[in-house]
Amino acid sequence: MPGLLSSPVCLTVIWFLSWSLRPSRAQIRTDEVSGVQFGRLESNVTLACGKSQIRTPVVWHLNHSSALPWHKLTSDGTLFLLRANHSAQGNYSCYDNRGLLLHSVKLRLGHPPGLLSISCQVPNHTHVRCSWVEAVKTFLPATYNASLRGTGQEWRPCVVDVVRKHCDVDHPAFWQTIHTLRVTETNALGSETTSVRFKLHELLKPDPPESLLVKELEGYPKRLIVSWNFPSSWPLHDAFPLIFQIRYRPQGSVYWSEVYSEESPVIIFDALAGHLHQIQVRARDEVNSESQWSEWSPLHLVRPWEENLPPEGDYPDYFFPFNSKPETSTEKSNNAAHPEDEGNLGLVILLVLFSVVILTTVLSLIFVVWVRQRRRDHVTKQELTSMVKMKSMPI
Repeated sequence: MPGLLSSPVCLTVIWFLSWSLRPSRAQIRTDEVSGVQFGRLESNVTLACGKSQIRTPVVWHLNHSSALPWHKLTSDGTLFLLRANHSAQGNYSCYDNRGLLLHSVKLRLGHPPGLLSISCQVPNHTHVRCSWVEAVKTFLPATYNASLRGTGQEWRPCVVDVVRKHCDVDHPAFWQTIHTLRVTETNALGSETTSVRFKLHELLKPDPPESLLVKELEGYPKRLIVSWNFPSSWPLHDAFPLIFQIRYRPQGSVYWSEVYSEESPVIIFDALAGHLHQIQVRARDEVNSESQWSEWSPLHLVRPWEENLPPEGDYPDYFFPFNSKPETSTEKSNNAAHPEDEGNLGLVILLVLFSVVILTTVLSLIFVVWVRQRRRDHVTKQELTSMVKMKSMPI
């Protein structure tokens, strides 16, 4: 019998049974498998070593390390993290004095939701999109619930895109004066509801016109033809017409010229010949004067039509059928009249003639004034003679 127990087969069986009955170091002896616990940043967080009352000393590890943030440990194995910050996040595990895993939990820290900053866009009469930004960075996953209603109406759901943090409503009640949107943000630490009120007709802002095209007009160096398409997000062209503003300027200028139109294309009549021009277009609801102008379309550059003449010095030979080489004869060159000299001579003659006319006019005026003065003097002399004769006559 002792020989049988000492045989290799019996020893192997005994070793296997003892190993299978031995508790594993990785086995959780109490409570459930690890979960997630949430806590507030910069506050005290309590981590319990399972739900059962543990009276034996325990050891806590953070991410498999015994180094822990600032903490306190109670006799029942509860871990108190003091003013926990981001560095305190991670996987916590507690073990007994034999190294057996008792409990594990993942700790995530953040803030409860705060009020949201909400803005709404109305690209046409049939669609509203509202987006929001967190006023408080929570650092925690959140869910959102949003709804919209007009004055005196029922709440309508606003379809939420959690990733992009916006919601959409189709066919809102545009005839209602005021609308209210409410968005509720919820995370593991609480929830917060934000409400905003707005007027749809004041938020109406079309998208920029599309497919802007500017072409030169052949034969007209000061004209440009500007054409564009309605924004694709503005489907009801006839029911809701748009008015367009076209602005243009020579490149380098700080001043824009503007033209308004209800249709495309438009002809610009006062472009600066030979200069590159910048052109943009934007749109607004023609009927609703309280709506907003769209953003400007992308900048378009074009130059008006120019006659395509070869540069100086690049003319083909048939432009000069005769020899154009300058004459080398000194005598002929000296005797030939230079066009510039002829022009100067004509200018001198013109100035002389003009001076003669001016001088003649001045002399004529002086002569006329002198004659009139002579006549006045003669009349005055006759009056004095008559008066003397009258005085000398006896009464």
